[in-house]
Amino acid sequence: MAGTITVVGIGADGMSGLSRTSREELARATVVYGSPRQLDLLDDSVTSDRREWPSPMLPALPTLFGDAAVHVVASGDPLLHGIGATLIRLFGTQRVRVLPHVSSVTLACARMGWTVPDTEVISLVTAAPHTAVRRGGRAIVLSRDAQTPATLARLLSESGRGDSELTVLEQLGGSGERRRDGTARDWATAPVVVDDLNVVAVAYLPDERRAHALPDEAFAHDGQLTKQSIRAVTLAALGPRPGELLWDIGSGSGSIAIEWSRSAPGCSAVAFERDERRRDRILSNVAAFGVRVDVRGGAPESLDGAPEPAAIFVGGGATQPGLLQACFDRLPSGGRLVVNAVTLESESVVVQWYSKEGGEVRRYQHYQGGAVGGFTGWRPALPVTQWAVVKR
Repeated sequence: MAGTITVVGIGADGMSGLSRTSREELARATVVYGSPRQLDLLDDSVTSDRREWPSPMLPALPTLFGDAAVHVVASGDPLLHGIGATLIRLFGTQRVRVLPHVSSVTLACARMGWTVPDTEVISLVTAAPHTAVRRGGRAIVLSRDAQTPATLARLLSESGRGDSELTVLEQLGGSGERRRDGTARDWATAPVVVDDLNVVAVAYLPDERRAHALPDEAFAHDGQLTKQSIRAVTLAALGPRPGELLWDIGSGSGSIAIEWSRSAPGCSAVAFERDERRRDRILSNVAAFGVRVDVRGGAPESLDGAPEPAAIFVGGGATQPGLLQACFDRLPSGGRLVVNAVTLESESVVVQWYSKEGGEVRRYQHYQGGAVGGFTGWRPALPVTQWAVVKR
């Protein structure tokens, strides 16, 4: 029978901040794994063999421990963006025991006077910095290293939110704890040297851009763009809910993926686009809006390996053989599929699928007022046929 993996959370205050149970666990350990910084926090009462994590760590974990009973030291609460969750996923709750310490998020909220439930937690330990750009509210950002505060400040300033308030908290709970307050603009123009062990408390300046149905000019594009009015009804048909993932097929400029990801807390998207220049343009738009959108190649060949979606939008490529079938097959029961068709050929495909799977079909015709000589007339956009279905 495999031995227990005991994960002990430890703070910047070291052994003195541990509970009696945690100290006793470490005192009887035979092998302790951890990062160099965490292992250095242990005192002479821990006589076990101390082993640093291999690099890269994740591929080595499944076979690293064998059947032995081992101990692991981790920062703060190991289940809050920490190694504890990874070990439970790999070895199960029956083998992994977690003894948490006070998390850096809890300590940061205490220093700021913020309530934890009302504060978003964003980890940049592995995520791209632009994912911490928000349009309002407040968050505790877990930094990857000493450069994270200045990088985040620059991104906020570049997106017009330079007045957002940033507080960098270093070595929380330890003897070297330090607090630095300023605006994103201050940090971007005159960054200072901070400790690698830091978190950033951010009070975001509200984004002046509207929440939904952004103007077309808000996106960089080459004309391949779901126009504002059609985007609004498409988002309504997709019906994003907090925490859900969208697949945006034939993404073009990424406008649907971006609007989806801005629509509710935790929403994210995968944008599939065949054209390399458009993929680069999507990435630029994603960075400008600070949303979580993964950009991949064309569909259906790039669908494999993508996380399961709650909804799929097909804005281009509906006539490609096998595309709609591949999307429908990968959609879970209860998932939503929305297809917009502009050409007669794509409309024909949509009608066939509607006849087979049901759902709802709608046609939208949009007119824009424009000059006709000295007068004003209506200029029609191409009509859009939309099929929306929930997979049974």
